[in-house]
Amino acid sequence: MTPAAPETIAPGVLRLTAPNPGPMTGPGTNSYVVGTGPCVIVDPGVDDDTHLEALVAAAPGAIEAVLVTHAHPDHTGGARRLAARLGVPVRGCDLALAQPYDPDHRVDAPLADGDVLDLGAVTLETVHTPGHAADHLCFFAREARLLLAGDTVMADVTVVILPPDGSMSDYLASIARLQAMPIDAIAPGHGRRLDEPAATLAHIVAHREQREAQVRDALAAGPTTARAIAARLYPDLDPRLTGMAATQVEAHLIRLAENGEAARDGESWRAGN
Repeated sequence: MTPAAPETIAPGVLRLTAPNPGPMTGPGTNSYVVGTGPCVIVDPGVDDDTHLEALVAAAPGAIEAVLVTHAHPDHTGGARRLAARLGVPVRGCDLALAQPYDPDHRVDAPLADGDVLDLGAVTLETVHTPGHAADHLCFFAREARLLLAGDTVMADVTVVILPPDGSMSDYLASIARLQAMPIDAIAPGHGRRLDEPAATLAHIVAHREQREAQVRDALAAGPTTARAIAARLYPDLDPRLTGMAATQVEAHLIRLAENGEAARDGESWRAGN
């Protein structure tokens, strides 16, 4: 397979797309080479020799770490082998997940909110953004005011929130935090660079509020299930994604329950008191 050519998306930031396109990954996972020396590789994506070698070849200086935004296998798949090949640590959030999607993933050197990496001409700040996953980190390249968003923001599609490690309340709080940051552009984990961050983040909030209102209306009609609400909200959905859609609705229901607007009775949900 011919490796994707590196694309410069900001000074000191290169993007290469991993060869894992699909319904959940779009064109593939975006991997980033950040820094002018030393450098880090963010989200190597897949355990694919050609892709991993292309990442190494693209680095303009010595690679000091492999960073992961969160422990989902389309982001972590190549992390351990790449780190072993280079003799460097895997760095990310070391929060243990209730439902690990990549049981082989582990963090060698934890990163916490506010940690800063000096990568030559790039200063990379760690931002903890739980929501899509409890262990999710974004990385903010200060000089370019560019946010490496992982799966907190995706291009042209809605981010999936999957309980128990995903939380809609946490997600909206993370988006609010990003709205307060001096971001000029967003480099998502999947898809194109987003050059209107304020509009992008505002659209995410509006979309989630609209969905929440629709779920609230469904509860008002009487007790129901997450799967029944999903079938109502997503009538033309690819059948392969119906289970995911029901879990997404469940994330909204859990948020409503946290606010006293919904209650759960086994598999059924009803409006709160």
